[in-house]
Amino acid sequence: MPEKIETELLDNFLVVWNPEEGSGLYKLGYYGKPIGIPKPKIPEFDVPLILDLMEGVYLVENRKISVYGGPERKAVSFSKLRRRARKLYEDFDAKYAVYRDLRGQKLIVTPGIKYGCDFAIYKHGPGVDHAPYMVSVRKASEEVTATDVVKAGRLATTVRKRFIIAIPDLEAEEIRYLIFKWFKA
Repeated sequence: MPEKIETELLDNFLVVWNPEEGSGLYKLGYYGKPIGIPKPKIPEFDVPLILDLMEGVYLVENRKISVYGGPERKAVSFSKLRRRARKLYEDFDAKYAVYRDLRGQKLIVTPGIKYGCDFAIYKHGPGVDHAPYMVSVRKASEEVTATDVVKAGRLATTVRKRFIIAIPDLEAEEIRYLIFKWFKA
């Protein structure tokens, strides 16, 4: 695998066109999704790999990928990629801080949209185990009502996951995690 894998910025995604390099990146930490294969059982595949911008920013920051765009194949800088992600994701900086922290703990982080949250967290990876956690990123100033907690609890229980609220403090560079566990009385 090359020192940095080349990716192309297309709209709001990054594409690793070389399947061998895409498979290598996927093996590193279940980054991206191989086109047409929702949860590969084996990490080798013969199709391009699609990365979302959250993953792309993280991988550029960690010097795993380089990004080019446009017909001239012009290099896309980290700051330009981050600006694009800020337009795409509401509260990108807070969500990215949580994403980076969880990845730093060697957890597998995927988009949580199908669970109605920001991230689904795996210990081993999609296709290997089920995501035991769902994470919602909130601001410290944001009110969390009893109804919010009940809704989250019902959803988490239905999909057999633990619900976590992540509250990043960007100035102090720390994140508080509140984990909820429901039990029958």
